[in-house]
Amino acid sequence: MRTAFTWDDLHLVLMLARGRTLAAAARRLGVDASTVHRRLAGLEQRLGASLFERGPAGYRPTPAGSELLAAAEGMADAVEALEERRLRRSSARLGGLLRVTAPDDMVRAILLPVIAAFQGEHPQVQVELAVDNRALNLSRREADVALRATREPPAQLTGRRAAGLASAAYAAPGLTDRALAALPWIAWHEESGPAAYARWLEAQGLAASPALRCGSMLLQAEAAAAGLGAALLPCFLGDGQPGLRRLTAPLPELASELWLLAPSEVRRRPEVRAFLDRTFAAVKALRPRLEGRV
Repeated sequence: MRTAFTWDDLHLVLMLARGRTLAAAARRLGVDASTVHRRLAGLEQRLGASLFERGPAGYRPTPAGSELLAAAEGMADAVEALEERRLRRSSARLGGLLRVTAPDDMVRAILLPVIAAFQGEHPQVQVELAVDNRALNLSRREADVALRATREPPAQLTGRRAAGLASAAYAAPGLTDRALAALPWIAWHEESGPAAYARWLEAQGLAASPALRCGSMLLQAEAAAAGLGAALLPCFLGDGQPGLRRLTAPLPELASELWLLAPSEVRRRPEVRAFLDRTFAAVKALRPRLEGRV
């Protein structure tokens, strides 16, 4: 690489690597897709290197792009650490009501320890937890903070990508010696649950008559462990569920991202920022599990 680059360049690389499409990167940068394309082309021309390859899964960093991406992530982490220290100094005593929402599996694996630690530090903040497998409408103030699995966070919300999310197929040990097509399967109720899960089951010819439909990821994991059938599960849940074994490696078609989201008008409230920062730190420590690397 033959020339210097700016934080704007690194931010562009970071947002495109996280969004994987020009449109997603544009939303995160607050510009249009043509601007992202033009800026990327200009950066690649200045550096004399290709930074991304475009494939079925979107834009993927090349070795040169990965080098810039590592620098961008390091700078982003440093900025977040500085902001966290500033907030700790400015919010020694926080109070008020904080409404948080997440699906049941993320509440158990991530949020309960976070809430316990947060309330230990800020006992005057009353946390109201909405455990809901639907995406509550934060713009209508159904919650202040959401922990959500998505590749496309709503444009009207501000947020931070905290980790990648991997998913795989799981079953009890007594079923792991059978072909996927010969297994009974556990699925979501129609028109609910992750759309990518439904598409994968459909593509594999496994969606016609599931052995069980269930509207809870936690209960699907428990049903699979009880031997009722195989299930598609996030790796952090399936790998940690006693009595389950992976039937597949993490499936690229099911890859998602974990985002911390809040409406822009409440994000700067001290208790909201403090909670987001503590949750981000907890998620960061769990990235190997969340991304299926453990």
